[in-house]
Parts: sequence; structure tokens; C-alpha cells
Amino acid sequence: MRLKDFDISFVGLKDGTHQFRYDIDETFFDLFDYSDLGEAKIQVVCDFKKSTTMMELQFNIQGSTVLPCDISNELFSQPITSDLFLVVKFGEFFNDEDDEILILPHGSHKFNVAQYIYEGIVLAVPAKRIHPGIEDGSLSSDALERLEALSPGQSNEEESNKAIDPRWDKLKKLKNNN
Repeated sequence: MRLKDFDISFVGLKDGTHQFRYDIDETFFDLFDYSDLGEAKIQVVCDFKKSTTMMELQFNIQGSTVLPCDISNELFSQPITSDLFLVVKFGEFFNDEDDEILILPHGSHKFNVAQYIYEGIVLAVPAKRIHPGIEDGSLSSDALERLEALSPGQSNEEESNKAIDPRWDKLKKLKNNN
């Protein structure tokens, strides 16, 4: 996979709607030196609407990627779903400062959509990656057992044998009186 594969040459296209499809796998992320995502199987459909003064692109991103869980470090398949909209206009200079508007210099004949696809996928990955087995309680792993044993909610023998400092009881009484 090369960045050149994501070039859209719009000069020879007639005005109207065109569709571009891209199959994304883990080699796509190597182009951006991004290794947080594991095995990926993502389909991107780009509806490209060309008119005489501008172009509109609607990206629909669907698929899944393998991620490590933030809690247990177990790998799991994370669904990826994202929609992006981009307007391409022409102007004096190249400008991509706006997330939804790309300005190409007059005389341009193509542009690359790889960066937009990359951002759409990476932003669709949740910030907190939790294995579905942890949420429904079906995952059993050594890491989870160890975390449960060390969690503050669990009482150890040492903690239960400690005597509670009587000053805390007096402070609790003051707090409860108010």
C-alpha cells in the first residue's frame, strides 16, 4: 500500500457523483508510523461530488481493528465506525487548516485523501479501550485476578487487623453533627 493509491485525480472526471472504495489494513498505518492499532479490516467508501466550483467528499468508514485492553492487556476486536465530510475549494494557496474545508491552488489536478481517512479511523478508536469481556464479566485472566486482589475495595488480613485510630472516630462524629 502506498500513499499514491489514495490520490484522487479530478480533472478528467465529469461533474456529478463518483464513488471511491478503499480497503484498509494494518499496512496503511505503517505509512503514518502509527503502530497502536493491530490487525485491521476497514472499508472506506468515499462519495465524491464534483461541480464546476468545488467538490464535496463524504467518507463512510466501517470495520474493526484489534486493540490491547487498557485494563487486562488482552487483545480484542474493536468496531470502527466513522463519517467525515470534506469540502474542496480552489484559491490562491494550499490551505488545510480547517478540518472540513481544503483549499487547493488553482491549476491543481489531484489531491490525496489518505490523511483524512487516517484521521477518521484514529479518531473513531475510543480513548479508553476496554475488552468487552470485562464489561460483561466473562473475561478471565491472570491480570484481572491480580487487579481484583490489589483493589482497594477488597479487604486484606493486614487491613482488617489494624486498629482504627480513635481520632478518626471523633472527626466522623463532628462531621455527622453538622
